[in-house]
Amino acid sequence: MRLVHVVTLVSDDGAFGGPTSVAAAQLEECAARGHDVTLVSLWRGAKGTARAPERVGDVPFVSRPARRVVPGRGCLGLMHPLLLWDLWRAMGRADAVHLHAGRDLVSLAGLTVARLRGKDFVTQTHGMVEPRTTPVARIFDRLFVPLLRRARACLVLTDRERRELSAVLGPDGPPLIHLPNGLRLSAHGTGAGTRGDHEVLFLARLHPRKRPEAFVEMAALVHKENPEARFTLYGADEGSLPGVRRLIGDRGIGDVVSYGGALDHSAALEAYRKAAVYVLPSVLEPFPMTVLEALAEGTPVVCTDSNGIAAELAEREAALVTDGSPEALADAVGRLLADPDLRGRMAEAGRRAIDEVFSIRAVVDRLEDLYRDRPGRR
Repeated sequence: MRLVHVVTLVSDDGAFGGPTSVAAAQLEECAARGHDVTLVSLWRGAKGTARAPERVGDVPFVSRPARRVVPGRGCLGLMHPLLLWDLWRAMGRADAVHLHAGRDLVSLAGLTVARLRGKDFVTQTHGMVEPRTTPVARIFDRLFVPLLRRARACLVLTDRERRELSAVLGPDGPPLIHLPNGLRLSAHGTGAGTRGDHEVLFLARLHPRKRPEAFVEMAALVHKENPEARFTLYGADEGSLPGVRRLIGDRGIGDVVSYGGALDHSAALEAYRKAAVYVLPSVLEPFPMTVLEALAEGTPVVCTDSNGIAAELAEREAALVTDGSPEALADAVGRLLADPDLRGRMAEAGRRAIDEVFSIRAVVDRLEDLYRDRPGRR
């Protein structure tokens, strides 16, 4: 099959996060099965200078530079007029179209072109489409929601997303089908020979929801007991970096805690492989892809009990799950740094969890069935 996926933004700092990673993982597995795949998206390089790659991982990539055509923060107003031509051309040859859709101009363009091309399409909203009552959202939804209702199916990740999306789409919406995210196990195994014994990693957007300040507070506590431990934060700043830097200075730990900026995907994977522990302090995270990426690279994980996969990981002893307080995070990280055997057991359990529960193979099995389905067979 010729498969086209559309996502809003690919960037070398990973700013759009989960949807881009999910689309790339799905397409890489589809390509490995012999399908002809294409990813269409806007591209944003560092400071607007880096050229777009021809591939994202192993996936052919069609892109245009991201331009802000509507003022405001976030991705809603990003677009490039020639992306419409790219979408038209790519979808014309497609047997199946998969739109990773949010409330933004690229998603609206993808939905519109798919309808004009007469293509059946599926959508996956990644929790980005929830009830909104702002004037901008109401105006946008007059165009966006009727198009979203024309999808063959909409893929949802959690029960909460199902409820929120159902409230937006109403009774005339398409079937809502549960589909987890999935990853391949890393070929690098547990990273033997490259992994440090004292490196603790935060890799996520520096946004209040991700709670990077809690990581810094945890680092200060761990450092008192383990002076050799070193802590690095990576990720695009979305408002929290000034507070993080102030807190590092206030705690007097500037020599052991550093900010390394944003990383592209390959550099992020390398950072996981070098870390002894990955910590994600975020709360109410429905399906944290960075946790899965760390597990796939064999990196022990510390996370909070409010994320959507915490219970599964705790049951499998594949992560240390905490209440998210700096003290609980510090206790978990301290245990892992002090016990190489525990780190090894958790790394093995984490990779088993990826293989048995969060495997991209099972995800794409279901996607292939959906792509081959026809409306009359639903």
